[in-house]
Amino acid sequence: MKELAYLNKYFYKYKWRLIPGVLFVIISNYFGILPAKVIRVAFDLVKENIDLYRMYDGFDRQDLIYKVFGSSLLFFGAIVLVLALLRGIFLFLMRQSIILISRHIEYDLKNEIYNHYQALDFSFFRKNKTGDLMNRATEDVNQVRNYLGPAIMYTINTVALSVMVIYAMYDVNATLATYALIPIPIISVLILIVNKTINQRSTKIQAQLSKLSSFVQETFSGIRVIKTYSREEDKMNEFEKESNNYRNTSLSLVKVQAIFFPLIIFLVGFSTIITVYIGGIEVNRGAITAGNIAEFIIYVNQLTFPAMALAWVTSLIQRAAASQKRINEFLKTKSEIINGTVSKKLEGNIEIKNLSFTYPENGVKALKNINVSIKRGETLAIIGKTGSGKTTLANMLLRMYDVDEGNIFYDNIPLKDYDINSMRDQIGFVPQQVFLFSDTIGRNIAFGLDSLDQERVEQAAKDAAVYENIIGFEKGFETNIGERGITLSGGQKQRVSIARALIKDPQILIFDDCLSAVDTKTEEEILHNLGRIMRDKTTIFIAHRISTIKNADHIIVMDNGQIVEEGTHETLLQQHGEYAELYEKQLLQSVED
Repeated sequence: MKELAYLNKYFYKYKWRLIPGVLFVIISNYFGILPAKVIRVAFDLVKENIDLYRMYDGFDRQDLIYKVFGSSLLFFGAIVLVLALLRGIFLFLMRQSIILISRHIEYDLKNEIYNHYQALDFSFFRKNKTGDLMNRATEDVNQVRNYLGPAIMYTINTVALSVMVIYAMYDVNATLATYALIPIPIISVLILIVNKTINQRSTKIQAQLSKLSSFVQETFSGIRVIKTYSREEDKMNEFEKESNNYRNTSLSLVKVQAIFFPLIIFLVGFSTIITVYIGGIEVNRGAITAGNIAEFIIYVNQLTFPAMALAWVTSLIQRAAASQKRINEFLKTKSEIINGTVSKKLEGNIEIKNLSFTYPENGVKALKNINVSIKRGETLAIIGKTGSGKTTLANMLLRMYDVDEGNIFYDNIPLKDYDINSMRDQIGFVPQQVFLFSDTIGRNIAFGLDSLDQERVEQAAKDAAVYENIIGFEKGFETNIGERGITLSGGQKQRVSIARALIKDPQILIFDDCLSAVDTKTEEEILHNLGRIMRDKTTIFIAHRISTIKNADHIIVMDNGQIVEEGTHETLLQQHGEYAELYEKQLLQSVED
């Protein structure tokens, strides 16, 4: 229950719905135990009337006694039906109160988890699998909801009913009540013993389900690669293996429950036998009537549900506790990036001083002592081999990670002092690995805007040289591009991503090798359009092709996380270094093509 205590704030939030729900539970159970008293009176009445009927054998009054006897049974039967109807009404109100609360809390908890994910830094998502994160907000929350709704409802119901029934039993006859309740402590001990096993196996079930979800999510994301390499059968075998592990883990819990429930039913049945035996002795002693035995049998059978529910509720609570523990682990995770307070408009002056960075998840040193100064309106180009640290530097400028050493300044203010959302809203970023949402092309381009402005969407598409491609589709900008933009070519996806960055009209533009999938002619058109857009804006180009960056104001060449050369296109060629060598190779390749 320690982990589930986190949910108490939600109970407080919905207390004015929960309190009536508890009252409805108590009232419904009160109407639930009254029929036993009615049946006891009816049973005693039957015995008395039978004796009376025999006594008046041969007299005229015998028919009258028979009629009164029949009317009395109908009356008591009607009372039992009315009590059952009243109990049903309050049971309905109970479910409407408590189960609805569980749905409201489920909604709040899912939102809290999702919002918390959004607030975490980039490194968190690099360290955790997508399927596992999804499982926290779906299956784990579902297990918690079973605690919030059915488990709590039946716990309150069980406690209320048990207290009322036991009180009623002792009110009739303490000796008979004591003997009838002997199996209850045995049930309690069994629950304590089984609790630990249920908790351990529930934790394993949820962990295996997360693993299975991650496997399925990864398979669907990489389905193209799987089909290309004809590895469908291997993946099916792996899935079968993971599914079998989940099945076996689930069955281990079911086996415990399969023994637990019948044992409890046996113990409750044993109580009935004790009731009949001890009740017969008490009747002979004159301490109770035969109707009291009938009343006790009903009470004992009413305790069957609490005993059964106790075992079931225990299972629900243990599974919920295991799930809530996994949820709490993530909710307690704090972003390593602390937000700043500065929300000023960026002018575009960037200064990087003695910047070094090591990836925390793998210990790889990606950047070493980087020093760069970019004035407003200038274009900086970054080129280098794969893995030289270009994309890492772009991520540092967006503050996806915090620097280990050194600092980054925007307009002479440290990057750490800026409000992250305000800062990122003023930067247009085109990532190396393009991601498009399963939505229309128009809405993907307008993703950075608060509302869809069709005129701005079309202009951004023209600037990114993708307008003609879009209107060539049957539905134009309303074309749904499918998951991850699967209906578009690589070049089209890159240009839609460029349009998405340009539509924000940002003061700083960062292009991370975003023209690698377009042909030379389209590249020239895009660069021509960007030349107009980039006036008075600070632009950073990361590229592999020198044709993309040769007109930049300043070029840096990176290798192994360090700047090895820097200057303009002409000065770098004169140095006859790595840049010049790369230029000659690409020039020779273009001649051969």
